[in-house]
Amino acid sequence: MAHIEFKNLRKEYGSTVAVKELNLEIDDGEFLVLVGPSGCGKTTTLRMIAGFEDPTIGEILMDGRVINELEPRDRNIGMVFQSHALFPHKTIYDNIEFGLRMKKIPAEERRIIVKEVAEMVHITPLLNKRPGQLSGGESQRVALARTLVTKPSTFLLDEPLSSLDAKLRRELRAEVDRLHTRLRTTFVYVTHDQEEAMTLADRIVVMNNGEIEQQGTPMDIYSNPKSYFVADFFGSPSMNLINGEIVEENNKLAFKNNQLKVQIPDHFSDKVSGKVTLGIRPEHVEIKSDGGEIQDVIDLVEPMGKDTLLYFKAGAERPFIVIIEGLVTNDFKSGQSVGLDFPDDKVFLFNEHGQRL
Repeated sequence: MAHIEFKNLRKEYGSTVAVKELNLEIDDGEFLVLVGPSGCGKTTTLRMIAGFEDPTIGEILMDGRVINELEPRDRNIGMVFQSHALFPHKTIYDNIEFGLRMKKIPAEERRIIVKEVAEMVHITPLLNKRPGQLSGGESQRVALARTLVTKPSTFLLDEPLSSLDAKLRRELRAEVDRLHTRLRTTFVYVTHDQEEAMTLADRIVVMNNGEIEQQGTPMDIYSNPKSYFVADFFGSPSMNLINGEIVEENNKLAFKNNQLKVQIPDHFSDKVSGKVTLGIRPEHVEIKSDGGEIQDVIDLVEPMGKDTLLYFKAGAERPFIVIIEGLVTNDFKSGQSVGLDFPDDKVFLFNEHGQRL
């Protein structure tokens, strides 16, 4: 295992700043996920840990030792790439064994280690095949095995599942989770997929424009987003976000735009004024057959199996979505008018700069 620390880490490519003064600690045995959109700096950060990129300024420490000047091979780090990076002319056995050969491990010991790791990731029947004969999921299992045999103190995984279909992603995601539970080694995992981040991470670090936007447990990130960016990025469907302004009517504050008006919970009363964005998760909106804070017409009913999605306009710039538990297509129809309630404790407000109020 390894404890990793970044101190004022910055990476520039000419006039472009990819990572801005990053300060972060990763605990021994932690599964940390760096998540964010393309270009946010997450892969650059991972490559600096691996030694494939040099920081412009700042330090990377592993177990208290500065490793900036260490070659990648001397960092005791294993990296799993999106592209698998297997040797096409070698058998799967030889691909997995390669790192052990480079370390001059005796042949019999190599054989035992390859056998144990192949069983661990369920690829024993594939050992005599070549990479061109494997599926995408099988190739990624081999890539994991090739990293496992070297027994690194830290695993770095750079979007390893992004090229797989949805079913294989779920299967391999569970495999990665099981490996971490078994090994209790430090894992640093990069993804743009918030579902992967939510299911795998002990702690999530959300990056945006080279900076940490927010960090915390998966549920903390989901339930308590600190900014418009995080609120919008996490959730499937993502949080409903409606632009408007705060107005005062009859000594009460309300959120209003050209299509709707909603009373603002009292706990916001001393914090808000002017233009804001109101946010609420789709599963927190309540449907009322009679009454409701606002009345709206269902645009679309989308059955999803275990849930049903109802689409509205609700004054939003994009479809306003409500999640109803269960398959309830007989209860709701396109064109039907219903009431929508926003529970006080589920409403978020963000100012013009995207900061949560």
